[in-house]
Amino acid sequence: MVRVLAEGYPDAHCELDFDTPLELLVAVVLSAQSTDKGVNRVTPALFKRYRTAEDYASADRAELEELIRPTGFYRSKATSLLGLGAALVERYGGEVPGRLVDLVTLPGVGRKTANVVLGDAFGVPGITVDTHFGRLVRRWGWTTEEDPVKVEHAIGALIERKDWTILNHRVIFHGRRVCHARKPACGACLLAPQCPSYGVGETDPVAAAKLVKGDEAPHLLELAERVRAGEKLG
Repeated sequence: MVRVLAEGYPDAHCELDFDTPLELLVAVVLSAQSTDKGVNRVTPALFKRYRTAEDYASADRAELEELIRPTGFYRSKATSLLGLGAALVERYGGEVPGRLVDLVTLPGVGRKTANVVLGDAFGVPGITVDTHFGRLVRRWGWTTEEDPVKVEHAIGALIERKDWTILNHRVIFHGRRVCHARKPACGACLLAPQCPSYGVGETDPVAAAKLVKGDEAPHLLELAERVRAGEKLG
């Protein structure tokens, strides 16, 4: 299944737009209860206004709240960003630390956020158990764990450490494009032969094809057709 996912999503990546570790950290904080696309609509103006940890630490709350309002829960997120900026200045010289043990001490930063930053800004392998990742690995029977930390450790034990970050992105891509929560596109899924949950969603190939989302849809549908024809992927 890992090899098939690699064939389906060779270019999987973090879908939050960023250039620096600080920008990624801020974007991930804003992504709570929001979509990556929604965050990406907000961050260009935000990143232009606040370029350093010092900028966030000294930000005017009302101005900051207004900039991030579209992401939802903007008051609590503003509190996190103000605290984040202050903590980075006070403890880390204004720089984002590259260790999990340090990142999780920052306001608004939990293990999930820390793993995203480590994997995509610092190249440190990590598994980020968001709703998509947890849902899919349980559907696939890779684990029965519900607690995100236990899921992280269970999958980490199955997969080589060097592949953790890219696998994470590929699983999340698949969850957003094919294996939806309410109505997965089973009949247009490249993992159909290996999936123990095949049939929980739409199995008709034509109807399922209409459920596949994203720019990768033509590629994914081509692979699914090859699978239906009996070809083995991966």
